[in-house]
Amino acid sequence: MSKKITSIRGMNDILPEQTGLWQWLEAKVGAVLASYGYQEIRMPIVEQTDLFKRSIGEVTDIVEKEMYTFDDRNGDSLTLRPEGTASCVRACEQHGLLYNQTQRLWYTGPMFRHERPQAGRYRQFHQIGVETFGMSGPDIDAEVILLTARLWKALGLADKVTLELNSLGDSADRARYRDALVDYLKIHVDALDGDSQKRLERSPLRVLDSKDPGTREVLKDAPQLADYLNDEAVAHFEGLKALLDASGIAYKVNPYLVRGLDYYGKTVFEWVTDALGAQGTVCAGGRYDGLVEQLGGKPTPAVGFAMGVERLILLIEQEKPELSAPVDVYVMAMGDVLASTMALSEQLRDALPGRAIQLHCGGGSFKSQMKKADRSGAAVALIIGEDELASNSVMVKPLRGQAEQQQVSRDQVASELVALLADN
Repeated sequence: MSKKITSIRGMNDILPEQTGLWQWLEAKVGAVLASYGYQEIRMPIVEQTDLFKRSIGEVTDIVEKEMYTFDDRNGDSLTLRPEGTASCVRACEQHGLLYNQTQRLWYTGPMFRHERPQAGRYRQFHQIGVETFGMSGPDIDAEVILLTARLWKALGLADKVTLELNSLGDSADRARYRDALVDYLKIHVDALDGDSQKRLERSPLRVLDSKDPGTREVLKDAPQLADYLNDEAVAHFEGLKALLDASGIAYKVNPYLVRGLDYYGKTVFEWVTDALGAQGTVCAGGRYDGLVEQLGGKPTPAVGFAMGVERLILLIEQEKPELSAPVDVYVMAMGDVLASTMALSEQLRDALPGRAIQLHCGGGSFKSQMKKADRSGAAVALIIGEDELASNSVMVKPLRGQAEQQQVSRDQVASELVALLADN
């Protein structure tokens, strides 16, 4: 016997008993985004490697260690996308969606990073992302945060997440701050953890992200980025906070909050939770006004965010939301009546759009068919035997609640189902 082939470590199947929750989440997200006037965009999962090197930064862990990169048959270097923002910018620029225009866009799909799999974090993972273009004021920063706050309410997670904010200023601000931070950290280099010592030479702002207790102690007396911001960046951040205050959105200014991608500037934010054990991020984003130009376009202000679907699913599972059953009506044919029963099933699908009508296939005894009807989650079973065929009727058997089984004429089945399914 040949060896069984299994999935790649960290790239998981989402099984039928799980997909209902994923579909519920996606429907809630889609409804909230539509209510703000955002439009969906869909990008390929494979891009030219240079797209991510130029956007994310060649000296980041993502580019150096985590990307799935390969040469295709033409010798071109291609990469499975590790994040969605760069792909979205590329698509918008390529198709002329940015020049003298504003855009509010969203997308969802798989991303790929070769890192150690753990709860809620995998090598193939899924993100929902929002990107906005052409708006430079703090109003759009506030809108994307308000949008996420409304989403937490829709998902029943509002009491499980908290908002953290910071401003990274512009590139000149960060350069000045970088020099001051490096000078300070070099004095205390022996007290830093190993990862922070490596980051000190290559991406010192990432040291601010360290969770190591020794490094956190050193950072208490480190220079603060807020002291190096220019007047315009300060005004932008104050404007954002004022809009959030006016909307009743609670937040914490976290001076150590940075993003792991090089293209962020000014506003950065994260929604964090401690409901999954150690504090983790479920949604993160910010402003990236320089990225479009960096990828060959004209200067374009932009702000967006991404949220990890797997982590959201873990949070939602704790709340045990009520999901509708995948099947509403289970139709059973007993005896030589399959053709007529199949025709009735088609008629009911026409009469009850949006309802799932499942016809039993494969034969079997009445008892075995009833077991399958019950396991399907259906609210109602329809039973058609030779007697029902002869009398042009259908046996309607409610499978949930206290309603009684009854025989109904064939032309009244649809209206009877509407009444029985009204609360489902």
